[in-house]
Amino acid sequence: MNNVVSILGGGSWGTALAKVLYDNNNDVKIWVRDKLQAEKIKQTRINSKYLPNIKLHEEIIISSDVEEVLYGSNTILLAVPSQKVREVLKRVKGKLNEDTLIINAVKGIEKGSLNTISEVVEQETVSRNYVMLSGPSHAEEVALKMPTVVVAASEHEKLAKHVQEIFMLPYFRVYTNEDVRGVELGGALKNVIALGAGISDGIGYGDNAKAALMNRGIIEISRLGERLGAARNTFFGLTGIGDLIVTCTSKHSRNRRAGYLIGQGYNKDEAVKEVGMVVEGITTTYAAYELSRKNNVLMPIVEELYGILENNNDVKESVINLMLRKKKGELEFR
Repeated sequence: MNNVVSILGGGSWGTALAKVLYDNNNDVKIWVRDKLQAEKIKQTRINSKYLPNIKLHEEIIISSDVEEVLYGSNTILLAVPSQKVREVLKRVKGKLNEDTLIINAVKGIEKGSLNTISEVVEQETVSRNYVMLSGPSHAEEVALKMPTVVVAASEHEKLAKHVQEIFMLPYFRVYTNEDVRGVELGGALKNVIALGAGISDGIGYGDNAKAALMNRGIIEISRLGERLGAARNTFFGLTGIGDLIVTCTSKHSRNRRAGYLIGQGYNKDEAVKEVGMVVEGITTTYAAYELSRKNNVLMPIVEELYGILENNNDVKESVINLMLRKKKGELEFR
């Protein structure tokens, strides 16, 4: 009997992962919130809004009826924007049980509560079977079967290996990791640095500036991550520096694109409107700033990005502020 996986979220990532799961002989259902969009995808087999060049197999079930999507399934894949996770879980919590496996493919931190997605899942469901799927993985490339390598992270090795098994394909390799906190924070916080990389490109700065930003960015990410209980080494793996590289440099990165527009003079709202999709890095910048203050962690890049987003600080002045910080040794981890 095949695994039945219910995907909550019909965006680019949910659609791409549906293809991966189907290619690996799983039964797949996708919940699309918008009824008209769901019907259009169902009829054409193409998610024209997010992945217009990809056709979904006829056997993949698409529906705006969440009960239909959840029926007969004991595996849930979360693929909605991070700020919608709690709302969606409240909607389906009566349909889940203690044995439900929840695979999280969402990279973000909840605004206000500053909760990671695993914490939201713990608060809103009775399930304790949680696996985080993360890594350098643009949906556009995954859907085209380009080689991609990700990580399945769980406190329970058996669950991580199960997720590894249901996803593993010649074009989609999966490693396992037990550091859930580190994998979650790496996946969320790299979007903040990608926003900064886009701003740097938008101003017209070169590769030197971006390389420095990425390097010092991962130091800030690991500094906060360690304070929050993650393992430092996780941030120098696929879900840290690996994901950071792809998000800061790729043409597919909506965070980099939004940053580029801000560097060109757009404000954050104008940039998001132009991108036309959720830009997780903007909300996560606010969360990272609050977490750094709350936990007394030095994050100068995050602080400058927060000032740009919240106070419309001049981007070139923010760069000068970073360049003229107090002199220090490179390997001082503070």
